[in-house]
Amino acid sequence: MNNHLVIKIHPTDNVAIALSDLPQGFLLILDGSEIILQQQVQRGHKIAVSPIPKDAHIKKYGFPIGHATEEIQAGSWVHAHNMKTNLSGELSYEFTPKPHPLAASRHANRTFKGYRRADGQVGVRNEIWIINTVGCINKVAENLAKLGNQLFSADNFDGVQHFAHPYGCSQLGDDLTYTQKILANFIHHPNAGAVIVLGLGCENNYIELFKKTIGHYDEQRVAFLNVQETADEMEEGQQLLEKAFDYVSTFRREELPISELKIGLKCGGSDGFSGITANPMIGAFSDQLISAGGATVLTEVPEMFGAEQILMERAKDEQVFEDIVHLINDFKQYFIKYDQPVYENPSPGNKAGGITTLEEKSLGCIQKGGFQQVKEVLDYGDRLTTKGLHLLNGPGNDLVSTTALASTGCQIVLFSTGRGTPFGGPTPTVKISTNTQLYERKKNWIDFNAGQLVDGKPMELLVDEFVDYIVALASGEVQTNNEKYGFKEIAIFKDGVTM
Repeated sequence: MNNHLVIKIHPTDNVAIALSDLPQGFLLILDGSEIILQQQVQRGHKIAVSPIPKDAHIKKYGFPIGHATEEIQAGSWVHAHNMKTNLSGELSYEFTPKPHPLAASRHANRTFKGYRRADGQVGVRNEIWIINTVGCINKVAENLAKLGNQLFSADNFDGVQHFAHPYGCSQLGDDLTYTQKILANFIHHPNAGAVIVLGLGCENNYIELFKKTIGHYDEQRVAFLNVQETADEMEEGQQLLEKAFDYVSTFRREELPISELKIGLKCGGSDGFSGITANPMIGAFSDQLISAGGATVLTEVPEMFGAEQILMERAKDEQVFEDIVHLINDFKQYFIKYDQPVYENPSPGNKAGGITTLEEKSLGCIQKGGFQQVKEVLDYGDRLTTKGLHLLNGPGNDLVSTTALASTGCQIVLFSTGRGTPFGGPTPTVKISTNTQLYERKKNWIDFNAGQLVDGKPMELLVDEFVDYIVALASGEVQTNNEKYGFKEIAIFKDGVTM
């Protein structure tokens, strides 16, 4: 129930969410009852709508998000000072699938103008990507990208990109493997019409070894340059750029079905509105895209803790269920291996925005995945090969998880935020605000305002507007702010020894 001052998300909830800052003593009318606020409550934070005994569950979204550490009066602010997570240790799970029938997509016949590659993949941008095997030559890659953008311009060309990183040298075992897999995936990414791979020559990830991870590649599309073996890497790099530009210039946008879209789902800097506005809207979009034959990928495994059973109930079959169990428990073991608390999340910024426990954050986070079946679980560094909803092994860190989503082959990443961030990944990264105030305050960061839901816009109408925006973005008719301002970065998951 929403009386424009607070919202009670589920009928069984014993907390409501303040939609604006409310003063102490304020009189609320909710479910026919009068509630007097015992303290000032900030926008996005929780208010007890009935007395909550000590140790009783606190419920939001219709699920427990923790328990009361003291008796809480109706009208009281509910946060870290009087509630705590219910989560502890590893859990065991049973396969209890539940049906999730869905209506047909309203957008099944939509098309966009994309680039069909020689291998059948589809890109939404036609760029030259410079991928360096090792961090020592970040600046060489940067200078070549600058040179290429000075030399080349065309209506069907979206520029030269490079992605600085500190890895590729002195790494061992899985740590090196992660770097190789992510960089190799970028070489195969459909937004890159052509790729130049720069190697130094003495790194662990030297070119000939790296080629084994890359696998098959089109020699027209991918070129290699070992910097130590050339007298003038800028001169030879320019020659490779000229050949790459000649190749990418052969591609033209063509009408393609929306089913060719592969979209990553991510949230960062969440607040109390994330699970009310942006994440449910992204989930509704995901359902529409998948029903139309497309693919979406949900990651941030630590932000599934406490809500994982909802995802397990949606597993396509028992094998996918077992894969989700391993996804969750293996990541918990990662925390335990390094003697870190498994349930330390949420971050200070999340708490300032009104999120108290990991269950609360996770129940909001997984809404980005909508209600479709989970078709597959991808390991870190895997690439998409099927349609539908996928779960991807990866941390919650914004830079690492956005990079991981792009590396699967997603042409676009959707990024909901209640706090705001200028960060963008190597692909168009759509910043979706959870509240209108953030959208109006950070025009250079935010691309789409899901806060319109609180302002009264119907979900179906907003989702249709968002589909229109994504079609225009995929067709190159608009750019995201991360593209406009050059916020294109990568970060690779590190788990191992550096020599």
